[in-house]
Amino acid sequence: MTINEIQDELIEDFAFYQDWMEKYEYIIQLGKEVPLISDAHKTDEYIIKGCQSKVWLFAELEGDKIKFTADSDAIITKGLVSLMVKVLSGHTPEEITNADLYFIDQIGLKEHLSPTRANGLLSMVKQMKLYAIALKAKG
Repeated sequence: MTINEIQDELIEDFAFYQDWMEKYEYIIQLGKEVPLISDAHKTDEYIIKGCQSKVWLFAELEGDKIKFTADSDAIITKGLVSLMVKVLSGHTPEEITNADLYFIDQIGLKEHLSPTRANGLLSMVKQMKLYAIALKAKG
């Protein structure tokens, strides 16, 4: 699936829920499905700066595609990083750096997250794109 196909699927999934309490429940559920970062990578080096809660993100190349693993000490934030991993993991560095992540606006995340969580989400996106640039340069 392309990044846009995954985003479109998430937009459909979120449209199914009537109110934001249900959407938050779904985000929390997604957090339970995130490919967990290994304990060896749960270090300061992999903490995303700009998130209020602790969020660890690790990226590695598998062939020509990037695989992300993550974790957080907060359930909503873990769900948010899981959303980002779901969308971007398994794609090439070029696809990730060029991705227009329109689903964030379309599912209403920006309006419904607190300013600190919204900043944290932007920090996640930025970090994932930086990893893609770095891994592209390395590869």
